[in-house]
Amino acid sequence: MAALSFLPFIVLIVLVTCCVAVFGSATLDGASQVSLLVASAVSVLVGHFAKRLEWENLEREITNKIASCTPAIIILLLIGAIGGTWMVSGIVPTMIYYGMQIIRPEVFLVSSSLLCALVSLMIGSSWTTVATIGVALMGIGKAHGFDDGWIAGSIITGAYFGDKLSPLSDTTVLASSVSGTPLFTHIRYMLFTTVPTFCVSLTIFLIAGLTMNVSGHGNVAEFMEGLQRTFVISPWLLVVPVLTGVMIARRWPSMVVLFLAILLAAFVGLLVQVDLIHHISGEEGGGLLSAYKGMMQVCYGSTAIETGVPMLNDLVHTSGMAGMMPTIWLIICAQTFGGALTATGQLQDLMRLVLRLVRGTASLVASTVGTALFCNIALADQYLSIMLSSQMFKDSYKKHGYEPRLLSRSCEDGATVTSVLVPWNTCGLTQSTVLGVATLTYLPFCFFNYLSPLTSIVVAATGWKIKRKGGTTTKTT
Repeated sequence: MAALSFLPFIVLIVLVTCCVAVFGSATLDGASQVSLLVASAVSVLVGHFAKRLEWENLEREITNKIASCTPAIIILLLIGAIGGTWMVSGIVPTMIYYGMQIIRPEVFLVSSSLLCALVSLMIGSSWTTVATIGVALMGIGKAHGFDDGWIAGSIITGAYFGDKLSPLSDTTVLASSVSGTPLFTHIRYMLFTTVPTFCVSLTIFLIAGLTMNVSGHGNVAEFMEGLQRTFVISPWLLVVPVLTGVMIARRWPSMVVLFLAILLAAFVGLLVQVDLIHHISGEEGGGLLSAYKGMMQVCYGSTAIETGVPMLNDLVHTSGMAGMMPTIWLIICAQTFGGALTATGQLQDLMRLVLRLVRGTASLVASTVGTALFCNIALADQYLSIMLSSQMFKDSYKKHGYEPRLLSRSCEDGATVTSVLVPWNTCGLTQSTVLGVATLTYLPFCFFNYLSPLTSIVVAATGWKIKRKGGTTTKTT
């Protein structure tokens, strides 16, 4: 009977593998979701016919699982809106404009990491960062004489650092929500493993840049001219992210912070970028209704802004709330799969096999990180890795008295950053294609990505900032 518990996973692995082979980076557009529903059906059939479980009980558990992710869905919709408003209002373009001015040959590697980290942190997307700024930095790095692996490694390191800590990132929201951890609590707790690892990576890039024999001058003037031509660039626009940071530091609820950040950006955009907003609405030189229409489109829909620079056009393109629908669709289907596994007891059967190896904090975290990495390899998708590893270990963390934030951090340390290191994973496939560098070529130089899981385990072994509920210390075996 226990062997049948593996059947839904086997079906899912086979289907997702086929989807990646057929659809490539477009797998998340729907193929993965269908695969999850098919695997869910297999799980339900096994539970109903092999374990004699009633359909009503299975349906209730699946419904409860989907209902539990409702806050995450709302936050994702807000994230779509904030991504559009922060871009069109000129906040993100201003950050990019000033950030690109720091690039010099001897500090190119560390600068590219910092720039990608800044952009990814602001927009919450490693994919967009790599596909836009990353592509530009590849050309600049080659002009300086750096090897492709070093350039791509610095870009990916920064992009995934920013993605991991950004409150706008769907993986960050996903990891916090499925584990039951408040978003900003999750982000703050990740700092203890993420920042030290990033600092080590930056140190390596800095030393490499200073010691390598490279020459040439990167030309970012085209990007800067395109930004100035399209947006009003001003340091005053940075007041909005500063105020948002203050709200985060004061631990306001994430939904409140994101909603207020949208309102602030929309207000600033209507004051500063009014011509651009009229252009988006399709009514050049329009009045108040035109501005209202344009800002509403920025919040909920897709905006294509012509800057005169093709790569820059991709960067400033936003998708609004509508752009979050594939991720929301995936979450609902994954929760359906998780609910089916839980209701049928198949998840518990698999957990018993894994938990036999758990003896303390370090082994529990190592098991979580290892499971997330395995899912990245087997299922070829970071979203599935986060959701399945969280669902598998959630009850175990609760049983042993650990706070949910330890689970959410372990899932991100194991899943989010390692996805790009797997050639057939949707992340690895996308980034290698976009940058034109094979996954195995840049892998050795993605120091942050493969050091993060190790750091997570080491921190758990030391017991640093890890306590059981009630303040008791942990066993680190």
